[in-house]
Amino acid sequence: MHPDGSLNRAALRERIFAAPNEKAWLNQLLHPMIRQGMRNALTQTTSPYALLIVPLLVENQLQTMADRVLVVDVDEKIQIERTMARDKVSREQAEAILAAQASRAQRLAIADDVLKNDAENQKLLPQITLLHQKYLAMSRQNL
Repeated sequence: MHPDGSLNRAALRERIFAAPNEKAWLNQLLHPMIRQGMRNALTQTTSPYALLIVPLLVENQLQTMADRVLVVDVDEKIQIERTMARDKVSREQAEAILAAQASRAQRLAIADDVLKNDAENQKLLPQITLLHQKYLAMSRQNL
């Protein structure tokens, strides 16, 4: 923990990578609460469709909670660079983080839809708009 009481994510990450048994303990502690929180959020949804944002969907086998799986995809080189920038870690640490996760191929294998996120944000808007229209149409069919 940081002195202000907030979570020290870097220290937690180091500890989890160093001790798989502690990672398993943490997952067993947190995942039931996370799943219940997701269920609660879904039951309160009033919009035509809902998105569950789950960074480790495949690893935690949470795809069963969704009707469809949208994978935001990027090639590994960009993913490493973004991880380094976001987490302020070395290339080796970023590679270790990604090695502990499902592979790109595994994520794409469960995808119903894919959003390519390897370009500038303005290039994402047309993809997002098409997906939104698709999901709206699907929600109307399910009413």
